[in-house]
This record gives sequence, C-alpha cells and structure tokens, in this order.
Amino acid sequence: MQSYTIGQAARLLGVSADTARRWADAGKVPTHRDEAGRRLIDGRDLAAFSTELAKSGAGEDEPAATSVRNAFPGIVTAIKLGDVAAQVEIQAGPHRLVSLLTREAVEELGLEVGMRATARVKSTNVHIDRV
Repeated sequence: MQSYTIGQAARLLGVSADTARRWADAGKVPTHRDEAGRRLIDGRDLAAFSTELAKSGAGEDEPAATSVRNAFPGIVTAIKLGDVAAQVEIQAGPHRLVSLLTREAVEELGLEVGMRATARVKSTNVHIDRV
C-alpha cells in the first residue's frame, strides 16, 4: 500500500503542511514512522480522512441540496469576459479548474479575482489515471 508524507498529504488535501501536521498531532489521521523517522500516512487512512473532511467541510453558505458531488472550493484566479461568454479559472488546492459560462452568470454571481468560489463538476465521463 502506498504511504504519503505529511507534505504530500497536505498537497492532496489542499491545505498547508502545518495544518496536516496539526491534524496528525491531534490524532485525526493516523500516522506511522518509516526507517528514516519520517511520519507517513497510509493511503487508505488518507482516503478515509479526506472523505470525512469533505463531508464536514460544508459551510453555511453551501446550497441546502445538490446532486453534484464533486465540489472544489477554491479562489478565483482569472476571469476573461467576452460580449456573451466568459471564462473563469479557480485554483482549488492543487487543482486548476476552468469553466466557460455566460457573461451574465458571472455578473449575477458577482465573481471577481481573489474571491472564494466553489467549482461543482457533474459529468457523464470521468477519466481516472493511475499516478
């Protein structure tokens, strides 16, 4: 089974290494040490923790109900407005998401670079690559 260092786990969870270390120190995610003394998190434990983290991370400003399960909270990094269409980029942890939508939708949402936003993805085709 693959194990992850605290830094690798932090990148996968989209948080700082300090935050991941505090979670490990608090016993929220189990760790063990390798031969070199580095703290590692087993892949299965990290997957379970990330699932629980996502469930508990729903904020008050989240919609009450949605069928879209793939939510990527992040920060708006770029907006390109055309006459009718717009392109919005969101950086969500290690993920860069780009969405094409109407200019009207961007204006109605009041989107601006630097503000928090959540990209929600619903697709009939999802490809998974093993790393």
